[in-house]
Amino acid sequence: MLFRTLSAAVYGIDADLVDIEVDLTPVRGEADQSSSVIIVGLPDAAVRESRERIRAAISNCGFFFPFQKTTINLAPADVRKEGASFDLPIALGILGANGDLAEGSGLTDLVSVGELSLDGRVRPIKGALPIAILAREALIKNLFVPEENASEAAVVSGVNIYPVANLRGAVELIAALRSADPPEPLKIDPAEILNHTDRYTVDFREVRGQQAAKRALEVASAGSHNILLIGPPGSGKTMLAKRLPTILPSLEFEAALELTKIHSVAGLTGRSGLVTERPFRSPHHTISDAGLIGGGAVPRPGEVSLAHQGVLFLDELPEFDRSVLEVLRQPLEDQRVTISRASMSLTFPASFMLAAAMNPCPCGFWNDPTRECRCTPLQIQRYVGRISGPLLDRIDIHIDVPAVRFRDLTGDPAPGTEGSTEIRDRVIQARENQRARFAGEKIFSNAAMSPRMIRNYCRIDVESEQMLERAMTRLGLSARAYDRILKVSRTIADLEGSENIRSPHVAEAVGYRSLDRTYWT
Repeated sequence: MLFRTLSAAVYGIDADLVDIEVDLTPVRGEADQSSSVIIVGLPDAAVRESRERIRAAISNCGFFFPFQKTTINLAPADVRKEGASFDLPIALGILGANGDLAEGSGLTDLVSVGELSLDGRVRPIKGALPIAILAREALIKNLFVPEENASEAAVVSGVNIYPVANLRGAVELIAALRSADPPEPLKIDPAEILNHTDRYTVDFREVRGQQAAKRALEVASAGSHNILLIGPPGSGKTMLAKRLPTILPSLEFEAALELTKIHSVAGLTGRSGLVTERPFRSPHHTISDAGLIGGGAVPRPGEVSLAHQGVLFLDELPEFDRSVLEVLRQPLEDQRVTISRASMSLTFPASFMLAAAMNPCPCGFWNDPTRECRCTPLQIQRYVGRISGPLLDRIDIHIDVPAVRFRDLTGDPAPGTEGSTEIRDRVIQARENQRARFAGEKIFSNAAMSPRMIRNYCRIDVESEQMLERAMTRLGLSARAYDRILKVSRTIADLEGSENIRSPHVAEAVGYRSLDRTYWT
């Protein structure tokens, strides 16, 4: 008997429908009472090993595993299938072909995914959210997912999400759906989840001193600019960077949905459902280029994609392998990553804000008035030279973070010290100004402006132009650095609510480029 069920496979951050066909062929003669299971359709090792898991799960749930030749086809047959998420639909297909479901020739209005334990329990899988979106687009009204993935899939409207705890529960749920009183699907209101106030355990009020660095981080957050913090050990670079998410605007639903898709494919959502806080990713400097950008036989997202809509923090920037840092150049420009393999080419979003920190020299105390630097000029040049000029050009803001003075460390915070809430309010207002300016464009921040937009929205007066010309000549800045100074100037003007860019805005933006590559050489 032939029976058909539906499942899905995740490629990149999207899913494709997989048609599972199960055929039971009676064995010839009474001598051979063993059963054989053949899976075709380019299955990987995990899919091929599902034969033994499914056999044990069906038997341990009290069902009869047929002593017949079982052929399972995963269509389309020319696309590779990987992972254990096909266990549940294959088991349902075998039970349907054996007559245990009383569903005729197949389940065509139901998509099911899940890994089976030997006792029939359904384990969680990766990519539940993309699969739910696929079911909605394919007009399939019912989706069976493991209980751990139910909250994640239920944020998609237009498809009925049913949590499944075990194989027997899935069979009973199918029968209940065909009854006169079908069970209610799981319902979750995404707006209610997003309305929760962000709860952070850190705050900018805890940072003593470093007013210039706080201002630079505020400007960077307002325009989504990349920033590099340079200072001696213990000056608070990492402490400042870790508080960046506390001053970024809250995620909107579409952005949260896209971010959750990436984290779902990476298996980082669990029972949490929708990802509502902007991510902060801080990989170690020993990371490989595949770990940073993504990779694998079937490419998976890397750190730049997991930091989408959030912050990618690279501490001790010169300690990263140079080849690893160079792969960041294209994502910083294009805000996406395309990974090509022999079998497929996948694109992951990578619209992140880069925050990096480094010491000014190998010992860390160059230009420190309280500590003596023992590094030679050649050692300093080699140390900073580990970061290429093209990569530094793509970092909009370079800010010096000096050692904190003793009087700033002792006692209570100074009167008027601002916390994350006050800074965040100004950042949100600046972002609203940008949103109104770019209403007809496909960008939402000053950092993403194209050269055409820079000419339209970043006009400067004669005094500012002369100042910028002198700065470029003295610092040896590139044309890309010129564009980034204009972008930062536009953000500073937005923070002040100014429609026009004035000379103080340009002067502050130029100050954020004073630590450019030619400064060190």
